[in-house]
Amino acid sequence: MVYIRRSNTRVVTERNLDFKEEFQKKLSIIEDGLKTYLPHEDEKPEIIHQAMRYSVSSGGKRIRPILAMATYEMFDRDVKYILPVACAIEYIHTYSLIHDDLPAMDNDDFRRGKPTSHRVFGEAIAILAGDALLTHAFNVIYESALTYSERMKLYVLAGKEIAEACDSKGLVGGQVIDINSVSIIDTSEKLMDMDIRKTGCLIRASVVAGAIIGGAGSSDILYLNTFGEKLGLAFQVQDDILDYKENEIFPDKPTYTSILGIEGAREYVKKLSKDAIDSLNIFGDKAAFLRNLTMSLIDRKA
Repeated sequence: MVYIRRSNTRVVTERNLDFKEEFQKKLSIIEDGLKTYLPHEDEKPEIIHQAMRYSVSSGGKRIRPILAMATYEMFDRDVKYILPVACAIEYIHTYSLIHDDLPAMDNDDFRRGKPTSHRVFGEAIAILAGDALLTHAFNVIYESALTYSERMKLYVLAGKEIAEACDSKGLVGGQVIDINSVSIIDTSEKLMDMDIRKTGCLIRASVVAGAIIGGAGSSDILYLNTFGEKLGLAFQVQDDILDYKENEIFPDKPTYTSILGIEGAREYVKKLSKDAIDSLNIFGDKAAFLRNLTMSLIDRKA
């Protein structure tokens, strides 16, 4: 879907094509960057670098680095400054997935159709690969701060934003709540608190970090912070809708569909996506890609 009137079908089609082409362009740049900034798999100790590359190369939507790049490009067009930060964010996201799949957490054997890291390399190496990706992510950010010293303060601020999104009050805290979710989550407000931490924080930080590196002003960052918060929550609600099964009984882990019902969840995701898009109004046409990205995420079927 697109953020324009639908009366002109030709224009709608052209905008859709433009968005898809721009998305693929950003995705290609990010995929190349992800390979570039990682240690080579032949570098000793080989097994840890092989495990890191295995999980990073397992695919995925790359939504977080694309968000960072898109918000950055609203203020600056030279992607060399944002690419290392965008890749660092994806390394962090990958680390969280590796750990999330572990037997002590969700105990998943497959992710995106491929065996999970602990199934391929064993639990110990999987844990260490996640640790290494998290640590490496910040090394990439601060190496960039030294390389592009004229933006050093911006990299420090962006790094702080990302670190806070991952700490015990953010992503890790959300995972802690998730582990105990069956016994403590019985309302949409409690579920939202978990998802804001576990999923929303890193999505919001991706948006804000991109703006920071691009040199955005404080008022612009406030609007984008709101956009990131709403989008992060809408993304998770849509995931629950996609996972919905008819006649669902309260599952092992509570979802928006089990608490609000399928129609209630659909109405909630519509409201969140509208709020996200409305927060971009101040940016006019500069935010066209973010609007289209928001609608594509909400309309996705997988």
